[in-house]
Amino acid sequence: MREARPFILGLTGSIGMGKTETAKLFAAQGIPVFDADAAIHDLYAGAAVEEIGREFPGTTRNGVVDRAALSAAVTNDPAALARLESLMHPRVAAMRDRFLQAHRDAPIVLFDIPLLLETGVAVDAVVVASAPAEVQRVRVMARPGMSEEKFAALLARQMSDAEKRAQAHYVVMTDKGLEHAREQVKMILADIRNKICAK
Repeated sequence: MREARPFILGLTGSIGMGKTETAKLFAAQGIPVFDADAAIHDLYAGAAVEEIGREFPGTTRNGVVDRAALSAAVTNDPAALARLESLMHPRVAAMRDRFLQAHRDAPIVLFDIPLLLETGVAVDAVVVASAPAEVQRVRVMARPGMSEEKFAALLARQMSDAEKRAQAHYVVMTDKGLEHAREQVKMILADIRNKICAK
């Protein structure tokens, strides 16, 4: 007999590793997904705007957070970044708790969190989306507004891919096409369902 709450699968991966597409593959298998980036986007358009505007003057416009301006304000300032995280993490955690409550009858849920391992969010198993470094670089540098400096700053904030994979229960390689990734996702879910049934 399984626990009263869902099995929580945490998905992470460095920038450009295919995490977002991997999350979509889990969703396509019927797994409820909490998207931390989407939660932050909602907060930047609503509940967090006033406080961010006070803490980081000039980073809000027309009642929403200007993400580019906020990024510029914190990218090379660790203290400013820490202040931003102290504002945002409790709000995102509250949204994550509401998501879990809303899906308490689901056998498995997925937390899609870029800084899952860095922030220590509690999950039952970790999935890391990964790809070779050269594939990552090509993907990231193709993004609008990306620069070598910004890419380096983003990588510096994140645990390395090797460190993430070392802490993973499962790894989805995203450089061999969508169908290959989909099969990996199906295998992961089958393994978890077997573990749930064995409890």
